Amino acid sequence: MLLTILFGFIAAAAEVLGGFLIIMKKEWPRKVQEYLIALSAGFILALVLFELIPESIELLGGTASLYIIIGFGMLHFFEHTIVGHFHFGEETHHEVMISPFASLSAFVGLFIHAFFDGLSISAGMEFNFAIGLLIFVAVLLHKIPEGLTIASIMLAANQPRKNAMIASIAIGVATMLGIFTVYFLTMVDAKSVGIAFALSAGAALYVGASDLIPEINRSGNRITPIIVFGGMLLFYFSKQLLENFVVPH
Repeated sequence: MLLTILFGFIAAAAEVLGGFLIIMKKEWPRKVQEYLIALSAGFILALVLFELIPESIELLGGTASLYIIIGFGMLHFFEHTIVGHFHFGEETHHEVMISPFASLSAFVGLFIHAFFDGLSISAGMEFNFAIGLLIFVAVLLHKIPEGLTIASIMLAANQPRKNAMIASIAIGVATMLGIFTVYFLTMVDAKSVGIAFALSAGAALYVGASDLIPEINRSGNRITPIIVFGGMLLFYFSKQLLENFVVPH
C-alpha cells in the first residue's frame, strides 16, 4: 500500500510541478509538451490493449466489458457533456478561454480525469505489481503537460495566479483520491477491485484515444505522430524489462 501511495504522490507532484512552471513564467516549448503527450498516448494505448483489457476480462469474465464501456463513457460524459468540451493545450485558444465558466469546466473535467488516473494506478497495483508500475509510468508521462494546461487555462481566463496554483494542487489531490478509493472498495468487497480495474481500463482507453490522440492530430509537427509509436515501443520494452528482470515469473 505504501508503494502505491508513493506512486500516487509522485504523479500528483508532477501535476503541481506543471502548474508551478506556468506560475513562475518558465514556459515549456510547445514542442516539448506535444512530444510528452504523444509519448504518453502511445504508451497508454498499448497498455490498454495489451494489458488492461485482457487482464480485466480474465478477472471478471464477460462482465468486464460492461465496466470497461462504463469507464469510457463516464469520462466522456463528464468531460464533454456535463462540463462542456475542453482539450489539452486549450490555453492557446484565448478567444475561448476567457470566462470563469470556461475555466471551471476545464477544471472539473481534468479533476475527474485525474481521479481516474489515481484509480488506475491503485487498481493496477492491487491486481499485479508489473501492470501497476506500467500504469504509473503511463500516467506520469502526461501529468506535467496536464499541470501546464490547467494553470495556463486559469491564467488565460484572467484568474489570479493563486487560483491557477490552487487548481493544479486540487487536481493533484484528485489523483490521490483515486488512489485511496480502491482501498476503500477492497475493504467493502474484494471483487470491487476487479470492477475498479475494468473501469480504469475504459477510462485509460478514453484518455489515450479521445484526449491525447486528437491533440497530436491537431499538431502540424510531423515528428509528433511518430513519437506515438515510440510510446508503444517504450511500453513493450518496459513490459519485457519488468517480466524478465524486475518481477520474473
